[in-house]
Amino acid sequence: MTASTSRPIIGRILHLGLSNFHRAHQVVYLQRLKDQGETGWQLAGTNIRPDANPLLEALAAQDGNFTLETIDPHGKVEYHWITAIDQVIPYDASLKTITELATDPITRIISFTVTEAGYYLLENGDLDTSFPDLKADLERVKKGEPGQTLYGALITLLRARKQAGGGPITLQNCDNLRHNGDRVRGGLRDFAQKIGDTDILTWIDANVRFPNAMVDRITPRPPAELKARVKAATGRDDNAALGSESYLQWVIEDNFAAAGRPAWEKVGAELVASVDPYEEAKIRLLNATHSCIAWGGTLRGHAYIHEGARDAVVRKLAYDYATDDVIPCLSGPENPVDLPAYRDMVLERFGNDAIRDTNQRVTADSFSKIPGFILPTIRDRLARNESIDSVAVLPALFLEFLKRWHAEKLPFQYHDQSMDPKAAHAIVQAEDPVKALCADRVLWQELAGDARLEAAVRKALARVQKDVIPS
Repeated sequence: MTASTSRPIIGRILHLGLSNFHRAHQVVYLQRLKDQGETGWQLAGTNIRPDANPLLEALAAQDGNFTLETIDPHGKVEYHWITAIDQVIPYDASLKTITELATDPITRIISFTVTEAGYYLLENGDLDTSFPDLKADLERVKKGEPGQTLYGALITLLRARKQAGGGPITLQNCDNLRHNGDRVRGGLRDFAQKIGDTDILTWIDANVRFPNAMVDRITPRPPAELKARVKAATGRDDNAALGSESYLQWVIEDNFAAAGRPAWEKVGAELVASVDPYEEAKIRLLNATHSCIAWGGTLRGHAYIHEGARDAVVRKLAYDYATDDVIPCLSGPENPVDLPAYRDMVLERFGNDAIRDTNQRVTADSFSKIPGFILPTIRDRLARNESIDSVAVLPALFLEFLKRWHAEKLPFQYHDQSMDPKAAHAIVQAEDPVKALCADRVLWQELAGDARLEAAVRKALARVQKDVIPS
């Protein structure tokens, strides 16, 4: 469904992964531009997986419009009517409509929101073809059929754009993947090489830009009672209502194709030469702390992030991790981020009881968070021959969390798409679970089996069992 519009279009963003997070983030920035009178950018969105069809249907029934409820740490609530999605495209495995849009020169950006596991990347940046769906997609796209993974879908769209003479384009990540633009470029090039399509590879190198970006806004799954709150506050029956915290951040490498981009910097986004310092602060001080609180809070009997953030025992673990191990790694005269202030702001945000973000949501891809969010600090500290006692608490918490999952004693269903369940069960069932955890190469890469890592996790586990787990 397309919202009616007669305005002149400067450019179109085609977004893959029309998720809750995307609607609370990139869509909001586009709404801000629209509210300032800059209405020349159109947004069309869809999904390349069928698991979010109810959301697409609800949005389409409302012409892409929805209510966003935002709440700050002091309890201030605001309701925003969001009208920046111009076209909601139903899921279609053939990719017919989005392929047509991708060939149109007015489409200047293809953006996407994907979980880390959805990138199928090995530690060296190559594709991990051990995943059956990725392996099947390589064969499918090699034969000229539409792709079903992110890379397969992008190759399908870019082939069509190349054939139609659609011109240069930007592929823009809107998610938590570290060095996301660089890494998706590497994964896409590897996909093209594996299917033997040197023509599209050459065209990508000449015509496609991949800006790195850092995104941040806590966006929990909409609770059942949200619709009633929206109705009471606005009078609207909104089946696509969404809630998030009031905080919002977007740091983008200014590396776009000549086709152009929206003036994101006019509405609060930061356009920078390098995203690295902002990304490292967010990944290590926010994302890893989020997992620390989710694992620790679950072990303490809490269901929500704010409960763990307000629990003195869990909060101290998170604070010590950030203060003792992360901030010393990232500090330096060239870092534009005030790291202690950022740490304190993160803990305040996590303590926002109105957000009601669940431990279940945050732990859903725990396996990918250890190599992505926690390993970098351990690697840096060990390289400098420094203690890892505080950061080692995080994998210790995860091991105790994993033990509860193995024993079917978690208070919620734990589904981790990046985890091999057999390997996870084997870690817990091993004669020495700490040794087994620390020897897992998927988690620890080149540090797998490192005696210093094992000793620190063993020490941290004793602390967790003594101080965190209620007797």
